[in-house]
Amino acid sequence: MSNADIFIGEIIGTAILVLFGAGVCAAVTLRHSKARASGWVVIAFGWGFGVLAGAYTAAPLSSGQLNPAVTIGIAVDTGTWDKVWVYLLGQMVGAMLGAVLAYLVYLAQFQANVRKEDSAEEPTPTLGVFSTIPEIRNPVANLITEIIATIALVLPILAFGLTEGLGESGTTVLIVSLLVVGIGLSLGGPTGYAINPARDLGPRIVHAFLPIPNKGTSDWGYAWVPVVGPLIGGALAGLIYHAAF
Repeated sequence: MSNADIFIGEIIGTAILVLFGAGVCAAVTLRHSKARASGWVVIAFGWGFGVLAGAYTAAPLSSGQLNPAVTIGIAVDTGTWDKVWVYLLGQMVGAMLGAVLAYLVYLAQFQANVRKEDSAEEPTPTLGVFSTIPEIRNPVANLITEIIATIALVLPILAFGLTEGLGESGTTVLIVSLLVVGIGLSLGGPTGYAINPARDLGPRIVHAFLPIPNKGTSDWGYAWVPVVGPLIGGALAGLIYHAAF
């Protein structure tokens, strides 16, 4: 794969991933959305379907990694680092693009994020549409959660390569999307399961600049956790896989 193919593939695939993921968060969170308050299970499946659509789309160009933690885990296992920067750059650009697209889909809902004169309901904080927010703010505990959840993602992804025929049949992408749903349902409660630095940081940057009424803070004090945690988790998964398999 050429650097251009990798870059374009990761932009497109990650943009689709974040479009679906931020889109389902907007659907559940924002006022005047038909899916408002439909719950965590809907969010988990929305992100899983985002992985499915993004990875299948990007696979012919870049293999559809779509996640710096996955890219780092593969590099740690294989020792091949020369194209890592291309993957990471494409993933960040794609994540930001996907966040902008999700904003445009829900533009009317974001613009309606104001206090109504005849209602005591407060404007909706919008960061959760784009990035993760911990339920209990404890940086050490939050970091541990993200590390463990990312290992639970990357280690199986690496191990799927041992099962003959999965890659050729395209079944791997489907299984990974279900894995993401499972992680969301089982491990996502404490932090919102970033498990992907680009998926959290790119949309957080976009949130900081978007003209959303009453959007609230972008919470830069917490922003390092969903970046550092998944990167550590991805590297540890690569080391574990390399040593054990």
